Parts: sequence; C-alpha cells; structure tokens
Amino acid sequence: MVSRANMARTLPHLSALSAYAVVREGRGVAGVSSGGQGAGRLGGPRNLAGVTLNAESHTGGHTWKSLPAAQQPDWPDQAALREVIAELESYPPLVFAGECDQLRDRLGAVARGEAFLLQGGDCAEAFDAIGADQIRNKLKTLLQMGAVLTYAGQVPVVKVGRIAGQYSKPRSKPTETRDGVTLPTYRGDSVNGFEFTEKARIPDPQRLKRMYQASASTLNLVRAFTTGGYADLRQVHAWNQDFVKSSPAGQRYEALAREIDRALNFMNACGVDPEEFKTVEFYSSHEALILDYESALTRTDSRTGQLYDVSGHMVWIGERTRQLDGAHVEFAARISNPVGVKLGPTTTPEEALSLIDRIDPNREPGRLTFITRMGADKVRDKLPDLVEKVTASGAQVAWICDPMHGNTFEAASGHKTRRFDDVLDEVKGFFEVHKGLGTHPGGIHMELTGDDVTECVGGGDEIFVDDLHQRYETACDPRLNRSQSLDLAFLVAEMYRDQ
Repeated sequence: MVSRANMARTLPHLSALSAYAVVREGRGVAGVSSGGQGAGRLGGPRNLAGVTLNAESHTGGHTWKSLPAAQQPDWPDQAALREVIAELESYPPLVFAGECDQLRDRLGAVARGEAFLLQGGDCAEAFDAIGADQIRNKLKTLLQMGAVLTYAGQVPVVKVGRIAGQYSKPRSKPTETRDGVTLPTYRGDSVNGFEFTEKARIPDPQRLKRMYQASASTLNLVRAFTTGGYADLRQVHAWNQDFVKSSPAGQRYEALAREIDRALNFMNACGVDPEEFKTVEFYSSHEALILDYESALTRTDSRTGQLYDVSGHMVWIGERTRQLDGAHVEFAARISNPVGVKLGPTTTPEEALSLIDRIDPNREPGRLTFITRMGADKVRDKLPDLVEKVTASGAQVAWICDPMHGNTFEAASGHKTRRFDDVLDEVKGFFEVHKGLGTHPGGIHMELTGDDVTECVGGGDEIFVDDLHQRYETACDPRLNRSQSLDLAFLVAEMYRDQ
C-alpha cells in the first residue's frame, strides 16, 4: 500500500487535496435539517449530543438591551414589534451551539496560521432572491474559489457564507431624498422595502419573521447541496460547465480542475478515497445589526449555560456599530459564537485592544476575527500599527481583509461601483503588511454573487463603466461577479504561496 506521504511526494500538488479536509472533523455541513423549519444539522447525530432542540430563550442575560444601539430602525408600531419578537422567541434555532463551537475551532486554526478563511456572499440578501438557482450559483462560486485557494494556495480553507441572515444594512443617512421627496432610507429587506414609496419605506416588524423564514429556507437548501453530492470534489468540472468556454477565469479554473482530477484518479488507483472529499463544511454568517431580531434568537445552550445567537454560526459587528459603550459590542461580548469586528482606517490600536478586552478577554484563538476595511490607498499605512500592537499584546485574533467597502466610488452614470484593481491592490497591501511583520494573513471577506452581474469594473473578462447599466442588480453595494471572484481567488492563492 502506498502511504499518503509517498503519494504527496509522487504528485506535487497532492498535498493540497489533503488540505481540503485538514481543518475538518467528520463529514458534515452546517445547515438546516429537512425535519423542521429551523433545526440545524452538522455532521450527523454525533454533534447533537447534549443540545436541546428548543434551547431555552429568556432575557435575563440580555444586558445589551439597556445600552444605546446605533443603526436601529424607527419602528412605528411598537405593539406589533413586541408581538413579532415574542413569536420569534418561540421559533426553533436556525443553527446549533455545537456548530458554532466547531466553527470557532476552525477559526482558531486560522488565527494560529494553519488555515485560511474564505467569507463571501451578497452585500444584502433579498426575499425575492432565494430560489434554488440563485443559492446554488452563490454556493458554486464559493466552492470554486475554495478549490482554487486550497489547491493552488495549498492551504486548508474554512468556508463561510454571507448568507441566510444578511438581510439588514447600516446606512450613512436615516432618510433619502429624490426629486424633492424625502423618505426613510432602505435598511434591507428585514426592515423595509427597496421601492421608493412611502408605504414600502415604512419599517415593518413583520419582515423580521420573513427574514427568519428566508434564512431557514436558504440553510435547508445549502445543506441539501453540500451533503447531497453537489459539493463532492469530483464535481469540480460540473461546477464550471456553464461558463468555461466564454470566460478567461473559467478556462484557467478548468485547467486547475484537470489537475485535481489527475490527483484524485491517482489516489483512487492507490486505494485511497477519503470521505472528506465527498461533502464540504460550510457555515453561515451575517452582520448582527438589528438587535431586536438577534436578541429574539439568542438562546441558552443546555450543555454549558452559555448564550448563543442561533441565527447564524458567526456574526460580525460593523464599522458603524462597534462603539465600546454601545449595545452591539455588549451583545458580542455576551454570546459565545465566533464574532467578527470590522475595522476601518480610523481605528486606533487602543480601540482594537479595548475590543479584544471586551469580546475576547480569555484570548481564545477563533473567538475574535478582525475584518479590516482600509481602502487600497490606506491599507499599507494604517494596518501595520494595528497588527503590530495587537500581536504584541499576546492576543491571537484572525486577521481578515475586506477589500470591498473601502474602495467604493460613484461612476459618472450615477452607479455605485468598485474597481477590481483597487480590490486586488488592497488584498496585496494586506499580504505585504503581514509578510513584513511575520504575521498570518488569515483570509478574505468578499461581497460577491454567482451571477453575471455588471457592478464592479475591471477583471480578466473586463467590465467597463459604460457596461454597468447592463446588469446592475444589487440593492445596496456593488458585488464581484463570478468571473471576477475566480480571478481574485487565483491571485490570492499566488499571494499566499509567496508568503
């Protein structure tokens, strides 16, 4: 029998396939079981031991409710809001505490420099975009990016979607004016409608229930795709059939898929057929913005007595809601999920260290992820001091690059857009900073879609400013399309290899 080590020496990139499952334990995928509208499932029954399906919901530990909360809707009907919250509190969890713990372990590997985080999905999900094709396309794009990063970058990849909960958006202004008419700003489908009418823009708490239902449906479908054979590594060609011929990124991906095929065939000939290649571990995440919703889905874990936000495996706090004396930071400090915090160019080392003290006082790898969003023109100047002083403190956070939010501009056509080259340059700067400091560039956080939209300019299959109107479909911020996402994955894999 040929050992795995000998096979790795025989086939240069075979070790990359082993990396496909290094961070994994078992064969599960985070999602929602088909047995109920909200019950989560990860890796079969072994993960459910000691977990109460209807985890206890109470407000005794909800200390954040007494603190000021930024970016909250002005609900006009408080009685209706109370009814919705009471109903949400009775709903089953969307994910299990044990799944959140497992993701925290995976992110611990990222923080220690043993793995890479790929986090991506829509800027803002929409209630009318949860069809099977739309969800499959997003998942397919992330699976392809994960395959590229794992194989070409030779690193285990933790896959987390901005999915099944990303229905709320912070806004710079509470109102929007068009042609002399001023209405409440659109805050995401969880709050109000995108249509610019007085009726659509009134915050409606019933939408919080629709967010739960849409998230449950999405997670259920993701579970079906990732455990039902679609995510099998042998499907690397099938993921690409629909656009390989017309896309330079698709053609490059197809060449990589052939290499993976050869490696898999070699392993099979040697009698090795790992179960880890047949499914994929995939987690959900979203910004914990609307605290009425997050609080209603915060439950006490029957195993440990700790609070978990069971609306998603990982949640993050945005740049606009990370006030140290605010409700969002207190919420993040109280729940046991892995938590992310967005850090912009104005963040001081003292603020970062204070966030660590509040959210990760025990300095547990995987508990806290810093998602930096500096902008291509600032990342090389602003990031080094943060990383250096946080590292010197002994904290072991995962450092992730969000190259999207700091690189947005308005085109002459009036479309909000981003240049692919700026996105890429911020990632390059992120890697350069970590290489110079000897620290680990832990991953990327992207706004992307699996559809052929025209929202960001540039890329290998270049989109020009004049093309933006063709398929500009985002409700908020511009996203990379599938081709641009794959372009970026190849370039990031090369950067990671060069670290």
